[in-house]
Amino acid sequence: MLNRFSAPAAAAALLLASAASAQDMTPMVEAMDQDVSNGVVSASMVTAAENGWLVVHRTDAEMAPGPVVGHAPIRVGETMDVAAILTEEVMPGEMLMLMVHSEAGGMETGIFEYTLGATEDGPVRVDDELVMQVITTQ
Repeated sequence: MLNRFSAPAAAAALLLASAASAQDMTPMVEAMDQDVSNGVVSASMVTAAENGWLVVHRTDAEMAPGPVVGHAPIRVGETMDVAAILTEEVMPGEMLMLMVHSEAGGMETGIFEYTLGATEDGPVRVDDELVMQVITTQ
């Protein structure tokens, strides 16, 4: 029996299928309340339709994203145990919003360029809702 595809064509088809399935993934963040006394906050899993960032915002009971206090790069697809180094001290009992941001719109790839309210490397939304998880530090 003859194979319809050559090896390079089959590899290209597999890459296209993988890219298409990654873009079909619903972005999400999974994280739990945790001790951040070591200066790191972690998400147990992040799913993204494109390369981007897990961004750590301060927040409170109002659930509005506040100043950024950490970030970590994420890859397209599912990434397990994403750790972001905190750039400011965070005390026990504070609320943090772990949010998926894109890599789009900035001047440089691989450099986190977002500032609160900017469009560069901005938040990802699904059905007009931010992709995020709020945790309370311990």
